[in-house]
Amino acid sequence: MKFFDTTATRDALPFDALVASLRRMFTAGCHVPLRHSHTVKVGDDQQGTVLIMPAWQDNGYLGIKTVNIFAGNAARGLPGLHSTYVLYDASTGAPLAQIDGNEITSRRTAAASALAASYLARPDASRMVLLGTGRVGSLLPEAYRAVLPIRQVDVWNRTPAETAKLVAHLETLGFEARPVDDLAASIHEADVVTCATLATAPIVRGAWLPAGSHLDLIGGFTPHMRESDDDCFRGTEVFVDTEEAAQKSGDLLEPLARHVIAHSDLERTLARLCRGEVVGRANASQRTVFKAVGTALEDLAAAIQVYESAQ
Repeated sequence: MKFFDTTATRDALPFDALVASLRRMFTAGCHVPLRHSHTVKVGDDQQGTVLIMPAWQDNGYLGIKTVNIFAGNAARGLPGLHSTYVLYDASTGAPLAQIDGNEITSRRTAAASALAASYLARPDASRMVLLGTGRVGSLLPEAYRAVLPIRQVDVWNRTPAETAKLVAHLETLGFEARPVDDLAASIHEADVVTCATLATAPIVRGAWLPAGSHLDLIGGFTPHMRESDDDCFRGTEVFVDTEEAAQKSGDLLEPLARHVIAHSDLERTLARLCRGEVVGRANASQRTVFKAVGTALEDLAAAIQVYESAQ
């Protein structure tokens, strides 16, 4: 059984190869049952949450990601989330590798958005507005650059120090990066707007989005989280990563409840895009929206890439 720490996992997941791996897995498909969620009591009225996310291929690989979320860790000076991934031979059940789950999750999330953008953004898209400077947000410009000619990145975050830190990092990677002073003005000039925040109220307004833009919504993964307003979905072509997005995302649930969009608008999934069953961007003036909530299929694709890179 092989072990891949954070550095080894990151080195095995360059974005050009990872986007290709995700495209192949979405095209081929795999078995992805609903995730398990369990509560663990840790005393003093505190509790943790354990998420168990399996996925497998017939006669291929089987993978299980375990995510431990313990909010009380902040008081202990520890991260609130820990994740591990175990990869098995699906023919025998034999364990093959243990992999850093945090690194897999963050990189596959960014790569999935880049994969969607390869179908939905304009091929000449060069200017990105990035909202969020966390683990996933910091990776999005690199991931997008694997599929689009992204050069300029405007960075927005509620904490100026974090914004400045990411701007400096992106400059070392060759991007023309700058902090956002006026979010509406920046978005009005954007080719791509990508959001990886924990917002519970809309940050992006549809009135700001120009014709031909692509909006990528990553952060909201519960019914109570929202990064966009209803106008972001009016007059747009909407795509989702999986059918589960409409059940989990406040960005979709609220417009659905107000009949801004219909369930039939959410049938265009990333798998169907990869298989050529639905059309992505049709012209340069179209506005597109991609809403992702994540899937264990992406974790499995990334884990296989890590393991096979060492063979």
